[in-house]
Formats: sequence, structure tokens, C-alpha cells
Amino acid sequence: MITRRTLTASALGLLGGTSIAALAHANTGDFNLGQGLEDFWLATDAYIFGYPLVTMEMTRRVMTNVEAPGAAKAPMGQLIKMREYPNASFRDVTAPNADTLYTTAWLDVGAEPWVLSLPDLAGRYALFPMLDGWTDVFQVPGKRTTGTGAQTYAITGPGWTGTLPPGVVQYKSPTNMVWLLGRIYCTGTPEDYKAVHAIQDAVKLVPLSSWGKPYTPPAGKVDPSIDMKTAVRDQVNAMDAKAYFTLLAQLMKTNPPSTADAPALARFARIGLVPSQDFDASKLDADFAKRIPQVAFDRIMLQFKVSKHVEHINGWNFFTKTGLYGTDYLNRAFITAIGLGANRMQDAVYPTSLKDAEDRDYVGTYNYVIRFPKGELPPAQGFWSLTMYDSNYFFVANPINRYSISPRQPLKANADGSVDLFIQKDSPGADKESNWLPAPAGKFILMMRLYWPHEGKPSILNGTWTPPAVKRA
Repeated sequence: MITRRTLTASALGLLGGTSIAALAHANTGDFNLGQGLEDFWLATDAYIFGYPLVTMEMTRRVMTNVEAPGAAKAPMGQLIKMREYPNASFRDVTAPNADTLYTTAWLDVGAEPWVLSLPDLAGRYALFPMLDGWTDVFQVPGKRTTGTGAQTYAITGPGWTGTLPPGVVQYKSPTNMVWLLGRIYCTGTPEDYKAVHAIQDAVKLVPLSSWGKPYTPPAGKVDPSIDMKTAVRDQVNAMDAKAYFTLLAQLMKTNPPSTADAPALARFARIGLVPSQDFDASKLDADFAKRIPQVAFDRIMLQFKVSKHVEHINGWNFFTKTGLYGTDYLNRAFITAIGLGANRMQDAVYPTSLKDAEDRDYVGTYNYVIRFPKGELPPAQGFWSLTMYDSNYFFVANPINRYSISPRQPLKANADGSVDLFIQKDSPGADKESNWLPAPAGKFILMMRLYWPHEGKPSILNGTWTPPAVKRA
């Protein structure tokens, strides 16, 4: 499963100052230049264009290849309910969070709509983004957009026409494939776990034909040919060009590209990729086909260095465009590769820091502090938090079992109103432990979460607020 491993070390270090021209020289090898080279780059453009849809499909296969719902997987059309936050022994998912409990499902809305019923959240922060097959968040009901009262939605496919029951709001998906990726805020106390579990159990998902009737989901069918061990990104990247484009062409039949994609698709026809048709592999030059996946993926990951949508401020790195991509195919593929399922920027921003203010690796042999001046804590209307990960993006075992820090601690302010967060291996003292984020003995990584960031001033969205630098104490 692809997970939120935002701005991984590999992405940070990949290629250094390598240029696209250098990639061409190093990776395309000896084949007919001129027309051949032009077709090669066209094929890598097509690979990048389809990367989100192929990755979504491979993720869907893995996450739904079970007979019954579990902690991280469920058959198509059935809810996955995360019941508690992972601890430091958890290794199934990188960069886990300790702020929201996921309530998710994969849907095929091609045959008929699916009806999602959300209970009254009693003011609790939650959001239920719906991703189409191309990873665009086409709707996102929740506290920011639709409030916290009881709500009912029919998620319909691109070709559906019909009448919905009274009180059911239509959300039209651009594709047959839909990923519901709900998140419900939870403090992690036994009492709050119980309250959120009740909300999760009250979320209902049924096909429209069963709306208002007793419904028992069918058991899932396990396909033994699906690789359930290899990470999805590795599975996608291991495909040869012919297999990749063959799958992409099949997926586009039920998950149509947008009308804005027409110019790009007109170009891709020259290499055999045409909407609503099988892939014509005879138009793909065999001399360079084997090099397409690696060069295309190098171009994707190079975006960390060159993309206008990545900010690098005070040792923090974060994106300024996620969830809605338009025709920015490189950015869409990049977010897919390192953070599949990303929210719209209005819903969440994830500043990540791998080095301190002096561009040195974080190491637990030193003590660090991040100071927020008075009135300048992260401006978020949902919540904010700072999470500690080891160098492999897993939680860090510590004596107080604290994996993230946020205002729910609660935090103590200094005499001048500023707030210091102490990031270190050992306790800073009983009087400061409320502000302590425990670190490992070795290297570590910090990730901030701002859910529903302010859109006025101050705001990370418009640059009027930026995360302060983390300094050695």
C-alpha cells in the first residue's frame, strides 16, 4: 500500500542537480535519434500521465483482496475502520498519524451508485474526501465544507442518470473507481476512542438498490495472483512499458480522462495509447521501451528539486498544490509516488523536516527546540500536531508513549507568551514534559500536520505564516 511518506529521504537526495538533458543522455541509450528520441520522451510523458490511475488500481487490488473487513483492508464496497492509533512496534504503514482514525472504502460506481450515510458528528472535526481514479479529490464532505450534522450522499458514476431518494445529495464521480478516505479526529484516550468508534459504526455504505432495505455485504473473493507483500509503488515501477500501457488503456475505458486532457491524449496516440481502445504495442519502439519506466520515474521524483509547488522554508518542505491537479501531470504523478491519497490544500498541509536550521541531520544525541512566538502557533481551524518519526518513518518508542505533540497535551507557554517544544531523547524535566516530543537515539524526521489551515492571515496557504526553524538547544 502506498502511504503518506511525504518528502522521503530518497526524494530529497535523488539525482541532485541532474537535468532532463542529462537523463536523456544517461538512460535512453543508443537508438535512432530524431524521431526515435522524440517518441521516447512522448512515451515518458504518457507514462507520467497515467501513473496515478495505474497506482490507484494496484492499490485498490491489494486493499480489497480479502474475504472480510479488517484493520487495513476490506472487500470492495465495505468500510475499513481503523480503531486505534499504532504504537512504536507498528510496521505496516510508513508515516502513520496519531490524530485521526481512518474510515475508508473502495467503490466501483460503474454498475450503480453507492449511498454514503454520515451520522451527526456533534461538532467533531472530520472529513471524508472522495478521490477519483486520477487522484483528484472531487468532493470532500466534512466539518469545513458541509458541517457536522447527519448527511447522506449518493456517489454516482460518470454515465449514471436516474432519480435519487429524497434527501440524498448526488456526488458525481468523474470515474468508476472511487476511494473514500475518511478521517475522524480523535485524542486517543479510552473515552474518545469509544466515542469515535460509535461514529465509525454509524457510517453506512450501501448500493443504491439496497437503500432503505436490510443489506448484508457479500464476502470478498481472494485472488491468489495478487502480490500482497511487495509495496504497491514497487509493483508499479517493476512493470515493463508494454504491461503498464496495456493496463492503463484498459483502465481508461471505465475511468475516462477529463476533457482538458484531450491535447495530451492526441499526442499519445502516436505511441499507441488511445482512449477507449486497447493499447497498440506495435507503435512502441522496442529499442527504448525497456528504459521508459525508469526514466519516467526519475522525471517524477526530480519534481522535488524543480517543482514550483514545493516550498523549502526554515528547514521545512511542503507542497502548495495537492488534491486538485488539472493538467499538471508531473505534480500529480509526484504526489502519487510519495503521498497517495493527498487532501486538497484547504484541508491539510504536511510540512516535513529532515534537517535542522543549520542543514544538519537530526540526531538524538543533541537536544532541539522549536519556538513559536506569542500568537504564532500553527494556524489551523481543524487541528495541528507535530509528529516524531525515526529515519524509516515509524513511531519512536519512548517512556511516555508520546508519538506526536499538539495543544491537547496541553502546552505550557513561556512568560512572554511564546511556546517552546522540546525535541530530545531524555526528559527536559517534569515541569517541561507537557512540551516534550521524545526522540530516538539516532536519526529522526519531523512532520507537522495542519488540518483545515487558516485561509486569511496568518496562513501557510498564502505564505503569511511559515513553520519556525528547529534549532539545537
